[in-house]
Amino acid sequence: MPFTIRVNSPDSTRAVGELLAKQLRRGDLVMLSGGLGAGKTTFTQGIGAGLQVKGRISSPTFIVARVHPSLVGGADLIHADAYRIKDLTDLETLDLDSTLDEAITVIEWGEGKTEQLSGSRLEITINRQQGGSATSDNGVIDLAEMDDGKRDITIRSVGERWQETDWEQVFYQFI
Repeated sequence: MPFTIRVNSPDSTRAVGELLAKQLRRGDLVMLSGGLGAGKTTFTQGIGAGLQVKGRISSPTFIVARVHPSLVGGADLIHADAYRIKDLTDLETLDLDSTLDEAITVIEWGEGKTEQLSGSRLEITINRQQGGSATSDNGVIDLAEMDDGKRDITIRSVGERWQETDWEQVFYQFI
């Protein structure tokens, strides 16, 4: 059954990712979906902070996949983007299956493309709520005000690995 958390800012989106990181272990696959600017990379920044990995977590759109080694002897974080993946041949070029057992893999835009990598995974959808209002100053529109930071983060557990997870307990401070 899906579990949804409502957040109000990029910082709280990161905080949810950081809490999730405490549940993750080597071999886990996390698939993130949501529109452009929904907060997939922001969420992954929280996972990276929770895992204590090296390097700045940024959108992997143009590099496709980035490895963030653990700074504390834990699992590395593989952060990938499947936006340009069209078929299984494209997916194989990422070679994610070779690192899947040893790392924690987070894939943005993986829905409908990367499910076959693992029978147990988390499918997380991040949806923007209604945005704010654009302001105008001398005819220049300020789009920064359009995003009020509010998001619904929905976690769908797939497979045996996550059957016993009590998401309300994990994210009690957001309920």
